[in-house]
Amino acid sequence: MATAADRKRPPGRQADAGHDDDGRDRRLEPAEWRALTILGLPTFALALAITTVTTYLPVIASGFAASTVVIGVLIGGEGLLALALPITVGTWSDRLHTRIGGRLPFVLGATPPLVLALAVLGFAGSILTAAVVVALFFVAYYIAYEPYRALYPDMVDDEIAARAQSTQALFRGAATCLALVGGGLLLAIAQPVPFLVAAAITALSMVVFARTLLRRGVPDQERADRDETPRATMRALRDAIAEAPALKAYLVANALWELSLGALKTFVVLYITRGLGFSMESASLIIGLGALVVLAGSPVSGKLADRMGRARVMHLALWIYGIGLLVPLVTQSTLVLALAIPLVAFGGGVIMTLPYALLIPLMPKGRNGALSGFYSLSRGIGTALGPALAGVAISLGKEPFASTQGYAAMWAVCAVAILASIPLVRRLRDDVD
Repeated sequence: MATAADRKRPPGRQADAGHDDDGRDRRLEPAEWRALTILGLPTFALALAITTVTTYLPVIASGFAASTVVIGVLIGGEGLLALALPITVGTWSDRLHTRIGGRLPFVLGATPPLVLALAVLGFAGSILTAAVVVALFFVAYYIAYEPYRALYPDMVDDEIAARAQSTQALFRGAATCLALVGGGLLLAIAQPVPFLVAAAITALSMVVFARTLLRRGVPDQERADRDETPRATMRALRDAIAEAPALKAYLVANALWELSLGALKTFVVLYITRGLGFSMESASLIIGLGALVVLAGSPVSGKLADRMGRARVMHLALWIYGIGLLVPLVTQSTLVLALAIPLVAFGGGVIMTLPYALLIPLMPKGRNGALSGFYSLSRGIGTALGPALAGVAISLGKEPFASTQGYAAMWAVCAVAILASIPLVRRLRDDVD
C-alpha cells in the first residue's frame, strides 16, 4: 500500500499545464470514503467517552466537591497528562514495527482499561475515587488516541485533509450529541447509567474499527529512523518546532481553542441547570440542539477550508465564535440566548473540525505520530487551564453574576481565549493555505 507521501495526487490525475490541480474541488473516491468511515469509528467511540466524562462527571462531582475550583482541577487533570504522555506515545508509534503496524497495538491495548474506567466512574462517590479513576481513564484515552490520530496522515491525502477532518468532526459531533442528550436523560434515571451505556458503545465501536482495519489491511506509515532513540526523536522534534515559527504559533493557538472548549464542556450543564434554572432533561435538549448545529457546521467548514484555505476559514470562524460567546456573559434573556446558540454552535463546529487539518501541512516527514503528540501537548495546555480558570472565574463571579450563581463568568474565559487566538492564525496562512 502506498504511503501518504506517494498518494498526494490520485492515480491517473495529472495537473494541466499552467493549472495547479490540487484536487480541492474533486469528488472523493469510494475508497477514500471507506477509509474515512473506518477512521471515524474510534473518533465516535472516544468522543462519546470523553464527552460523557467531562460533561457529566462535574454534575456528579458537584454533590461531593467543595467548590467549582475543585471540579475544574478534577477535569483539568486531563491536560496535565496530555503535557507528556501523548507526545511520548505518538513518537513510539512512529518507531514501533509489528505485524499489525505501529499504531494499532496502542489502540488495542488501551481500549479495555479505558472502557473499564468509564464504567466505574458512574459509581464514584468521593473526590478521591473520582480523581483516581478519571486519571486512569485519561491515561488510557491518550495511549489510544495519539497513535489512532496519526493514522489520518498515514491513510489520507493532504489534498482532502480538511474534508477528512470534517468527516471526523461529523463522527465526533454525532457522538457528542448522543452523549449530551442521552447522557442527561440517562442521568435522570440513575447516576451510573450514562457511564455504563457509554462504556458499552465505546467498546463495540473500537472492536468494529479494529476488525475492519485488519481486514482492509493496516496502512503503511512513514517511519522515523528505527535506530533513533526516543530521546533523539524528541530532540529532533524540539529542534523542528524551534525552527518553525508556524508550529510555535499553532501550539499557542490550539491551546487557546482547547482552553475555551474545556471550560465550556466542564460547566455548561451546571450553567443551564443551576445558573438558568432548567431541569436536567431540558438542559439535555438545549445542548442537543446546539450539538446538531455543530454537526451541520462540520462538513460545511471542511469543504470551505479545502476550497478557500484552512487558515482563512478558521480566521473568520474565530471572530463569529468569539463574539457569540460574549452573549451569555451579558444577558440571560431566553430569546437572545436562543438566537445566539446557532451562532456559537456553528463557530464551535469549525473550531472542532479544522485544528488538526491546520497542523498536517506543518508536519516534518516521518514525524506524524510525534506531531500528533505535539497536537495533544498543545491541547493539554488548554485542557488543563480551561476548566480550572473557569472554576476560578465562577467562584469569583458569584456576586457580579449573582443571577446565575456565578456560572455566567465562564463565558468570559471562553470568549477571551478564542479572540486572543485570532492574531496567531494570521501567522499560519502562508504555511497552511
